[in-house]
Amino acid sequence: MSENTMALGSRLERADISATERRKSSRFPIEREVRYKTLNQRAETLSGNGKTLNISSSGVLFTSDHDLPIGTRLEVAISWPAQLNEKCLLNLVARGRVTRHTKGQLALQIQQYEFRTQSRPGNGK
Repeated sequence: MSENTMALGSRLERADISATERRKSSRFPIEREVRYKTLNQRAETLSGNGKTLNISSSGVLFTSDHDLPIGTRLEVAISWPAQLNEKCLLNLVARGRVTRHTKGQLALQIQQYEFRTQSRPGNGK
């Protein structure tokens, strides 16, 4: 095989990968505790717990006890691995819509987010 053929093959492999990858943001395999609740005012509020499977700046994939329909508005609170001033625990609180669901997993497109402080377990707060 010539060098030109190998180079062309390499470019085609990269083109195939980028053609099938539709995500705009890189995903990172981070496993953290997550709490979620639905935000639909016309229906019963559902809430649950799970674990993140991966996260990016625009979305999060997490385990769920509920099989929620695409378009459902959710708020998720993710225990963040960093602390504020090395003392205060943080939650990443994000709101968005379910974009995909499979058995036991939900994908959320993040539309807005903020970091909130949380009390340490056992502080009685």
